[in-house]
Amino acid sequence: MHQELSATVTHSQTSTANIANVASLADALYEARSATYRLVMRSHMYHWNVTGPRFNSLHTMFETQYNELWMALDEIAERIRALGHFAPSSAGEMVEPASIKPDNGIPDADTMVENLVKGHEAVSRAAKAGLKIAEDNSDAVTADLMTQRAAIAEKTAWMLRANLQSLRSEERRVGKECRSRWS
Repeated sequence: MHQELSATVTHSQTSTANIANVASLADALYEARSATYRLVMRSHMYHWNVTGPRFNSLHTMFETQYNELWMALDEIAERIRALGHFAPSSAGEMVEPASIKPDNGIPDADTMVENLVKGHEAVSRAAKAGLKIAEDNSDAVTADLMTQRAAIAEKTAWMLRANLQSLRSEERRVGKECRSRWS
């Protein structure tokens, strides 16, 4: 799945000498990186294509999210390198493996928000799986990174869900007003 550095790099030259299973950590980081990459691309595509009455707020929210996710990709790739493995070198490597599948077409604004909730939940799951592997291998640095990624993903999913809930509450209120006027 990933390439290790050449044999000239020894454990004494890296910070991974006390980590039992560096390959499993790299695999976990690859999964978190892939889910994050798919989500950054989805967030950016939604930023470009969102329409409707909430355009400005969603456009801005999606931009904030894809910028944060892009920075996270760099942190994850640098941790992969610090573990003695190469970061992805092609678009194909960036998206595989990934639990987030691409959209077929441009969804409406509500579906965009729902899809982003699911995407952030997938990133959180990948980060928590990586956290478990990091803890099992006594790698505090990767554990910290995965904890941060899970926390940010869960907070973002919560904010997106709140956005949908407030919209649905408003739709119910407007629907009741319309029904009472026309009854």
